[in-house]
Amino acid sequence: MKKIFKMQDLDCAHCAAKMQAAIEKLEGVLFVNVNFMTQKLTLEATDERFDDVLKEAIKICKKIEPDCEIIR
Repeated sequence: MKKIFKMQDLDCAHCAAKMQAAIEKLEGVLFVNVNFMTQKLTLEATDERFDDVLKEAIKICKKIEPDCEIIR
């Protein structure tokens, strides 16, 4: 499954790169892109793990940049 989410208050391109690198390491992730310029998260993961991967991705983003919101 592949979905694109809008991100709000992503203030740093370096933080976006750190988020992407951390999310890539999660089990079940097939593709991830955190784009600072468009403020979007593109996430593709196996169907059976998608919800768990999304929850973990949200935690990672909050840890790196606490003000950042992923709008579902």
